[in-house]
Amino acid sequence: MPKFLTLDDFDVKDKVVLVRVDFNSPVDPQTKKIIDDTRIRAHGETTIKELSERGAKVVILAHQGRPGDPDFIPLEQHAQILERILGKPVKFVDDVYGEKAKKAIRELKSGEILVLDNVRSFPREAKDAPPEEHAKSELVANLASLADLFVNDAFAAAHRSHASIVGFTVFLPSAAGRIMEKELKALSRVMENPEKPCIYILGGAKADDSLRISKYVLDNNIADYVLTAGVTGHLFLVAKGYNLGKPNMELLEKNKLLELAPGIKELMDKYPNRIETPIDLAIEVEGRRKEITLEELPTDYPIYDIGAKTIEKYTDLIMKAKSIVFSGPPGVFEKEEFRKGTKALFEAMASSKAFSLIGGGHSIAAVQSLGLADKMGYISTAGGALIEFLMGRKLPGVVALEEAAKRKC
Repeated sequence: MPKFLTLDDFDVKDKVVLVRVDFNSPVDPQTKKIIDDTRIRAHGETTIKELSERGAKVVILAHQGRPGDPDFIPLEQHAQILERILGKPVKFVDDVYGEKAKKAIRELKSGEILVLDNVRSFPREAKDAPPEEHAKSELVANLASLADLFVNDAFAAAHRSHASIVGFTVFLPSAAGRIMEKELKALSRVMENPEKPCIYILGGAKADDSLRISKYVLDNNIADYVLTAGVTGHLFLVAKGYNLGKPNMELLEKNKLLELAPGIKELMDKYPNRIETPIDLAIEVEGRRKEITLEELPTDYPIYDIGAKTIEKYTDLIMKAKSIVFSGPPGVFEKEEFRKGTKALFEAMASSKAFSLIGGGHSIAAVQSLGLADKMGYISTAGGALIEFLMGRKLPGVVALEEAAKRKC
């Protein structure tokens, strides 16, 4: 597990604490209103609440959308939502590092909370650069001089070497916030000597990272089995030589996934007994579910789920597992007819004794819609950062915290 400092290592009373969170939320393109406060609530009820209650002067840095996109809006709404969540006043200033922001920071009293405006309104925020370069930016230079501590709680943005993620660690004592800490602890349970057997379930519609994740967890003996389903399962079946039929092959071709097939075949040849692919499938015929065997391929109908025999086989492996990573549902769970695979696998995980980590937006939506979220070991709200971590890549935000911890020691 990465070596970093946490809030437990600092006395924050009367200190100005810069907290980088991930408040990036879904926004209605017409009304510009936030339609889901999950991330704001997660940070608010943990790190921000704790810092405020411990008497810190809390200054929040966050981004929303990208310049030019419909969801690139100021953070005033976020501050109002946070105020409702915490049940106490939250200040907002429509400035990031100028005189208005600095004045608002200087006037903060212990326990008060201030949300600065969208950090991506600073043009150089999203530049991919090392911490030392970002430390010289106007953003870091102006704010670091007013602060006593930097807290990075934005695991979901930790895969980006952006100014507000890595720049402050050069000048300020730095710690991981509670969300960052929880994410990294949960991931260490499934990435560093996980309890065995360990299985990775790779499904969903986004299959472009499936080869790299599978290769990393198998080559490093992290996973005992990789179970494929969804579009990922389709891709692995194609790599085994199956023709899935026109609508399914066109989907893979459209998303430029077929080019991964040779690498997947090579990986399956290397690990013939550790990568599982569907043994039957569910297609949609005139709005109804129909299950077919692999021998009945190709099909003229879209494949929307795994079949009963695959469900039985995967469920058996889940019940024997001690560690499970679930990234992407096996079927189009939004359609009642094709929720069967997703429901069965989540129910098996809920009744097993394994530690389970759920990641990805569709996986979270699925487990929540089934009312099984509280039966899972940990649910990660991260997207790109989680995928990068599962592929064994170093996250710049985490590395910056590790380097800051070394300097303090």
